[in-house]
Amino acid sequence: MGAWAVHAYTASGAAIALLIVLAAFDGDAVRALWLGLLALIIDGTDGMLARRVRVKERVPQFDGARLDDIVDYLTYAFAPMLLLWSGGYLPDGSAGTVLAAVPLLASTYQFCRVDAKTDDHLFLGFPSYWNVVAFYTVVLGLGPTAVTVILLVCSALVFVPIGYLYPSRTVTLRPLSLALSTVWLVTYAVLLVQMPDPNDAVVAVSLAYLVYYVALSLWLTARGRRRAGARRSPEPEREPAPVGGA
Repeated sequence: MGAWAVHAYTASGAAIALLIVLAAFDGDAVRALWLGLLALIIDGTDGMLARRVRVKERVPQFDGARLDDIVDYLTYAFAPMLLLWSGGYLPDGSAGTVLAAVPLLASTYQFCRVDAKTDDHLFLGFPSYWNVVAFYTVVLGLGPTAVTVILLVCSALVFVPIGYLYPSRTVTLRPLSLALSTVWLVTYAVLLVQMPDPNDAVVAVSLAYLVYYVALSLWLTARGRRRAGARRSPEPEREPAPVGGA
């Protein structure tokens, strides 16, 4: 029963995605973001619970990883893009509709690639954090032009082979990453409480985590490429030993 309970816990994210969509249609962006925070917490803890109760061993006929991908697509991509579209954060008319579709299409590739997670526990390509984009769009009150640039750049980064930090799995600096991720979640909640007038200091702390996340991701990517290059480099050829007395 424990394994099925964990799967049900993961699946609850699909219901949360529906509630986010309903909040978006009601014009209540803050409520939608609170639900997004709940989805983040579930996604950040269900894997740990699954490993603890050994769900693969107890329910081998059920693909929990596929369930997780379905729920993540709904809560990290589909629902946030609908929130941006319905809330007027995208350009008007068909241009906004097309723009909303671009991240969704990019994410279909991201979620289906077999190498989406590397052997050293990094996400390969921008990991479809459209929920984070939607959060800062609402909290910072970004306009359609800024949102357009962010969505197009991040959509392109889905296809760029940069490794992105997986806070709960990446071994390097994992205790620090988990601690800072927790701080970020706290700032997420504080900023929502403060809406519509978020405190600048809390915003700065929240954005500082993004700087840490991107900086560490780039460093890990560069380190991984150096190591891969070192493994591929052939040994230098040795000059033949001189013959006789020459």
